[in-house]
Amino acid sequence: QVQLVESGGGLVQPGGSLRLSCAASGRIFSIDAMGWYRQAPGKERELVATDTSGGNTVYADSVKGRFTISRDNAKNTVYLQMNSLKPEDTAVYYCNAQGLRWRAAGGLQAYDGWGQGTQVTVSS
Repeated sequence: QVQLVESGGGLVQPGGSLRLSCAASGRIFSIDAMGWYRQAPGKERELVATDTSGGNTVYADSVKGRFTISRDNAKNTVYLQMNSLKPEDTAVYYCNAQGLRWRAAGGLQAYDGWGQGTQVTVSS
């Protein structure tokens, strides 16, 4: 199994900043992509930003210029630096990782894992 543990959420005033972290652990062979999604109350989960092992990044239009995704491949960790936060950024933020893991019985298997989520609240 692959475990994803997020940290860094909290309460921040509009215009403030937060940095989310997500560390992957377990029987990991490779991580092809890591990213962040969010889900606000009453809304569907949506993409915030992703980063592939090839260095390609994708951002939601609503966060371009304010959020930055980065990875530390040596630590199997992805970060999301969030600046100029707005009340509409309030949501539970989830980490996602996709790649290959070692099977207990041997061989490799694809995985698509999610973290438990971390709450981000932007309010004065």
